[in-house]
Amino acid sequence: MSDYSQLKWQCRRGTKELEMVLNHYLEHYYQTTSQDEQRVFKQLIELEDPILSDLLLGTSFAETNAQQNLILKLQHFLGSYHCRSVSLNS
Repeated sequence: MSDYSQLKWQCRRGTKELEMVLNHYLEHYYQTTSQDEQRVFKQLIELEDPILSDLLLGTSFAETNAQQNLILKLQHFLGSYHCRSVSLNS
């Protein structure tokens, strides 16, 4: 299994929103980011869903500045997704 395929598999989650945010980042940004940010992404997708959800919802904070910076990017994607889904359902 290639590295990308393994990451794609690890992005599979129990909630649609979490899975969509992780997959969006993986598909559109992962390949062009620094190795450090790629490493941080790999760390984050190893977290359990409740922990990662809390980080994305802002009810907890990441252990490092690098993780928190990536969480902020992912929160932006989550906010964009939420806005699109609300407007589509209205």
